[in-house]
This record gives sequence, structure tokens and C-alpha cells, in this order.
Amino acid sequence: MARTVLISGGTVIDTDGRRRADVLLADGRIDTVGEPGTLSGDRTLDASDALVMPGFVDIQVHFRTPGGTESEDIRSGAEGAAMGGVTSCVMMPNTVPTIDNVRVVADVLALARNAPCDVRTSAAITVDRAGAELVDFAALHAAGIRVFTDDGWSVADSAVMRRAFEATRDLPGAVLSQHAEDPALTDHGVLNDGAVAARLGLPGRPREAEEIIVARDIALARATGGRYHVLHMSTSLALAHVREAKAEGLRVTAEVTPQHLVLTEDDVERLGTSGKMNPPLRLSEDVEALRAAIVDGAVDAVATDHAPHHPDLKAQPLATAPPGMLGVETMAAVVWDELVASGAMTAERFVDALSVAPARIAGIAEHGRLVQPGVPANLVVFDPDAPWTVDGSTLHSKSTNTPWQGRRLGSRVRHTVVGGEVVVEFAELVV
Repeated sequence: MARTVLISGGTVIDTDGRRRADVLLADGRIDTVGEPGTLSGDRTLDASDALVMPGFVDIQVHFRTPGGTESEDIRSGAEGAAMGGVTSCVMMPNTVPTIDNVRVVADVLALARNAPCDVRTSAAITVDRAGAELVDFAALHAAGIRVFTDDGWSVADSAVMRRAFEATRDLPGAVLSQHAEDPALTDHGVLNDGAVAARLGLPGRPREAEEIIVARDIALARATGGRYHVLHMSTSLALAHVREAKAEGLRVTAEVTPQHLVLTEDDVERLGTSGKMNPPLRLSEDVEALRAAIVDGAVDAVATDHAPHHPDLKAQPLATAPPGMLGVETMAAVVWDELVASGAMTAERFVDALSVAPARIAGIAEHGRLVQPGVPANLVVFDPDAPWTVDGSTLHSKSTNTPWQGRRLGSRVRHTVVGGEVVVEFAELVV
């Protein structure tokens, strides 16, 4: 790493606003934010006509380690994340074996040490995500875990979920994150329970399945004083409960994926198995409600639910193919094009939703910070006018299941800096 790095000629944007400034990095931190043309460094990153922002933080990724590395591994996932301007991410624990104990956490984090992105992991709520025996929350918290989730499955037993809230309530920064679909209503479901599923003769996953779990979990959070986060929220029904909980002052947050902000069940026939995910793509009314909520902050953060699957797995029929879509490399460009370029969202709110809020939710103190001296140098230079066409075969994932295949995007990450080290320069990996 060069002794000093100068990010020159850009417009700095964070939640404090925007200003023309050069940014000098030294020893892994921001050294100076100064007037354009007044600073110099050993290495210069050109930010002309671009935006300098806190690095993006993706708090829901599946890097398939351990147990699924034919689809993705930490290195390939982190490379895609860095290319997408993601400087930190949180892996989900639905692996083989499950990330549910300190030993597996240590093994996974050891593999992440030299990745071009600050890779963290969550841990399960219940042992082996079986929904019965709680994990050792205290030991996992002491090992650095802050996010607990049985993602992929919902904790269906209300008594178990209540005990989990009670066990984590007083652990600083700990949060229970729930894949909110009632399994009694979604068993064997493939798509949203609606017109497309009926036309294709496939079992559905009803919108109410999400509402039921979110309403229940909010009630438990209220009763216990626990902290609750809704993963990949997909319906206006669940959103109504989150809005009410926030108005009440409960410790409740939520995220939404880019695909749930753009695509609907009507896109599944066009996309094929790349359009299959859990929770499924929903209705246009859900998309409209979620877009409004990410703009006004009722939904706190964007997260990708990056879910790679080997092409052979996705080549199965829609009914049996595994659910999931790629996301880390395209997240920022899709959200920028859909919401900021259209005028619906401010650039400052974009930074909040993709960087500041997710870092806060997951307790990642080194990321999502204001661009100011002394702060760890985790930054992205984002070009709002850099058209490119998405091609799953050229993304850095081991898999190709992107819902944006062939889509022309108008913006792109130019440079990514993690811990003061340049990992992406002019949209190319350099580590």
C-alpha cells in the first residue's frame, strides 16, 4: 500500500451533505479533507466528475462458506463486493455446517482475513437452524458476532423466539434478524401466491406469511425490550407493522433488496430461475410501497441477499431450482439508477441507506462513517455517468444468476478503498 493516497477532483457526499474536496488517506485512515488542488499524495485516484462516499455496507450476503463453495467462496464473493463498492459485508449462517458456534465463526473469519472487502459473519439463532435449541449467544457475542439469524428459515416457535429476545436483549449491539415467512404457509411454495404462480401451476408463498411473522416478532420485541431487524422485507403488509413499530419507538429496523424495489412476480417468466428467490418477487403495489419507504427511511437499509448458485443448480425447472439472485456487484448502480437518477431519492439518503444505516444495524463501527479526518479509510468513488451492460458471465461471482442480465446501467463504481488500501481502480480489481 502506498504511504499516502489522494482522492482528487471529486464531490464528497455523506449524510452531512456534499462539498467539492480532495481526500488524503494515510495509515489506513482519512488524514485530510481539503480544498481541491491543495493536497498531494504518493498515489492519486482520479475522482473527476464522480462522487466520493463512505463505502457501501451489505448486511446480507451468502458466500457459501463452508459447504457450498462450488457456487461461491469468500474470495469470489468479496471480489464482487469490492467491485460493487462494498467495503464491508455480513455473511449469513445457513451454511454446511451451520455457523452456530465459536469454532465455525473462527474458521470462517480466518478465511476472510485477506479478502478485498471487510467480511464479517452473522450466527444462527438456534443450533443448526433447527428452531429449537438456542445458540450460546454470550459466547458468540464475545467472539464478535452482533447479528443473529436463522436466515433461509424463520424461527417459527414463538416461545423460542421470545427466549432469544430475552437472551440477547442486554448484549450490546446484538440484533435478531428474521427471514419473515411463516413456514406453515410457505411449505413447498415457489413464487408469490398470485396470478403468475396460478398460471404456471406452481404452489405459492402468500404475502400474509411475511406479515404474520413480522407482526408476531414486533409484539415479542415490544414485550421483551429486544432488538429486531426484518431481513429482505417484500410486502406492504409487513411494512405497515414496521412503520407502526417505529412510531412507537421500538427497536425495530428493516432492509429491502434492490430486486424487491424494482421487479415483480410478472418478471419471473422472463427471468426464469434467476427470478426465483425467497421471499419471492411480489406485486407492483409492494414495490411502490417499499420504494417510498426506502426513500423516507421507514425501511432503513438496502441489502442484497446475494445468493449465488452454480449454473447447473439454476438450470433445473423453476419448481426445483434453488432460490436466490446475485447482488453485491450491481446493488449501488441499480439503486442509483432507479431512485437517485430518477429524482426520487437524494444522494445523501442513498449514502444513508447503502452505507450508514446498514453499518449501524450490524454494529460495524469502522464503516458507514462521515468522510472526515481520523475516520477509517473505507471509501468508494462512484461515477453517476458511467454506462455499462450487466453480463453474469463477467461478474466476479462463481455463479451467473443475476436478474439484471443484459440490463444497461448508467452508473458504476470507479474506485474502492478498504482500510486505506486501493482494491478497485478504474473498475478493475487491483488486489
